[in-house]
Amino acid sequence: MGIVAPNAVGVEAYRRALCEGKSGISHQPQMKELDFGCQVAGVPDISDRIGDAFWDTELLRNSNSSMKYALIASVDCWRDAGLQLPRRDSETDWSTAAIIGTSGGGIDTIGELVVPEVEARRVRRLGSSAAERVMVSCMSACVGGLLGLGGPVTTNSSACSSGTEAIINAYWMIREGRMDRVLAGSSEPASIHTWACLDAMRVTMRKSNDSPEKAARPLSATAGGLVPSAGAGILMLENLASAQARKARIYAEVLGGYSNSGGQRNGGSTTASNPEGIQRCVREALEVAKTRPLEIDYINGHLTGTGADTKEIRCLSAALERTLAEMPWVNATKSLIGHGLGASGSMESVATILQLAHGFIHASINCEDFHPEIAELAPRVPQASIPAKSRIALKTSFGFGDVNSCAVFSRWDD
Repeated sequence: MGIVAPNAVGVEAYRRALCEGKSGISHQPQMKELDFGCQVAGVPDISDRIGDAFWDTELLRNSNSSMKYALIASVDCWRDAGLQLPRRDSETDWSTAAIIGTSGGGIDTIGELVVPEVEARRVRRLGSSAAERVMVSCMSACVGGLLGLGGPVTTNSSACSSGTEAIINAYWMIREGRMDRVLAGSSEPASIHTWACLDAMRVTMRKSNDSPEKAARPLSATAGGLVPSAGAGILMLENLASAQARKARIYAEVLGGYSNSGGQRNGGSTTASNPEGIQRCVREALEVAKTRPLEIDYINGHLTGTGADTKEIRCLSAALERTLAEMPWVNATKSLIGHGLGASGSMESVATILQLAHGFIHASINCEDFHPEIAELAPRVPQASIPAKSRIALKTSFGFGDVNSCAVFSRWDD
């Protein structure tokens, strides 16, 4: 795995940050200067990684933030999987694919370079690399070229469901025998242009500009909206025979997953989920994973710190046929890293797997005033990190467009 998150860069640093309940939310002066209602966000610090050996001058110059995040996370993942970075003149790796999702893609390049230069009538100054950076698939194309991948190298975009959906798509690619390995995950830029759209919708947290670490409040009675963030999470999915033949370290098994849409019916819309769609997605994921509802030990929820939190919990309770008091452990990684939009599902999947592999449940911070409508769930939501030998976890992601993705992970035991 590889991770570039607002509270840590690198898998081991991320594990420690999760255990410590470390927040990655900080005040953003540019958001204040531009008169945003929400002036806090989660932005990864990659300053120590720009000098890494795989960067050359051209690659660094022609990469925007989403590409940089994806490259760092993918290279870390590649190395964590026990593989050597290929030389530029190496043979194509026909057995490995990449699916790297996003919501915003190259929007920072569009907003910071293309629009200003075009409107100033300086089109010729854009340079030949601008097209590469504005592509929605800029991250997967860049990663595929660096690693010499010969399988499908593609990008999926399903709003905040993108990261988890990419992992599920990779699962099916391997299960069907089309690839031995797939780099799967997502990346999202630190872009004020994306965050401005959310701010205009008034779905962002506006009451904690002076206390950023308190801003992300999933499951709290005083939650006031989501906190935007950026980053990347990449997982190497591999068929068991290939992984064992290489003597690769195995963190977890992907038991299955499912993606669907609620059709924007029955209360669903572009910005809200159809409750039946959520429940069907969970049940179908469990069916694919051959897992009974009572076997789920832990849920890493989508849980954004908006009014949708209580709705999500009730849908999960119905889908698992368990009362709130009987629910498995539940936590919200967004309380620590904010809402990574297209990158949220992959960053949170890395968090889910680390908790399975290392036997703990990280704290959901800032929910000391637990939402009264779901008060019975409170004992199942740790507010400090606890040891827990969870065996099977459910990762849920829901996105604009009424789209849903649920993945089922199992702790790996040799």
